[in-house]
Amino acid sequence: MYLCLMYSKELVKGTLKTIVLKLLAENGRMYGYEITRHVRQLTDGELELTEGALYPTLHKLEKDGLLVTEKESIGKRVRKYYSLTPSGSEASADKVREFQEFVQMMQLILNPKKINPAKSIV
Repeated sequence: MYLCLMYSKELVKGTLKTIVLKLLAENGRMYGYEITRHVRQLTDGELELTEGALYPTLHKLEKDGLLVTEKESIGKRVRKYYSLTPSGSEASADKVREFQEFVQMMQLILNPKKINPAKSIV
């Protein structure tokens, strides 16, 4: 599953597609281990993705037509690179925007402004 030192599995699971799409949008093509390493570096080790979490997400995004794969031989190994399709690029922007709006909404819920006592909530 996910190895996350500070956050629940549910939070990570709900954002994994957004994370993958955003990284691929920023970095072009990447292979699986490179994605996990990048997430670890960006979060100073606070979030680590396992193969069991990452690869099903990559396969789902590929099945949905948001990613394409390209195999490259590195010595005796074959490395599978993932990159965004045009619809994947659009989905990346949409997912990031959606997540940013969600975070703003959560801030309203978690840190509400003081309500004028004369006004009632209906």
